[in-house]
Amino acid sequence: IDEARTPLIISAATSDSEDFYRMFAKLASTLIPEEDYKIDEKRKAITLTAEGITKAEKSLGVDNIYTDRGVKYVHHLETAVRAKALFHKDKEYVVRDNEVVIVDEFTGRLQPGRRWSEGLHQAVEAKENATIQKESRTFASITYQNFFRLYKKLSGMTGTALTSREEFFKVYQLN
Repeated sequence: IDEARTPLIISAATSDSEDFYRMFAKLASTLIPEEDYKIDEKRKAITLTAEGITKAEKSLGVDNIYTDRGVKYVHHLETAVRAKALFHKDKEYVVRDNEVVIVDEFTGRLQPGRRWSEGLHQAVEAKENATIQKESRTFASITYQNFFRLYKKLSGMTGTALTSREEFFKVYQLN
């Protein structure tokens, strides 16, 4: 509960080709930091520069990557560059048995079965030349708080709940 993860998710696989991820990983590897893209470590984000966009368009054989046809390219390109610039092997993830496994940033423990969303995990797999698993799209999810609110009564024992009673009332409308 302290991690604020969404525990229940209904999702389904998408049809993006693993060749697509490999193509963009290769393209991202040719881009130069600060020249082709800027890195914002604090927000875990990248921003493509005009030079980087031009280089990508030339490599992809596209006149304008920001047209309707190219929007999918923009997402894959930015995700591949994020994987290259912000996610480092043996820090944010490890490669074990040809599979990318996330390392929990707070505990340092491996998180088998957990995957980054929106194609990021596939971009890291492509970068590491690991087996690329299918991306999944989330169709429905529920947070722990809303899941617990489905019950008429909540109970438990703790010595620290008294200090959090105001929060329990605000979140769950319970005494």
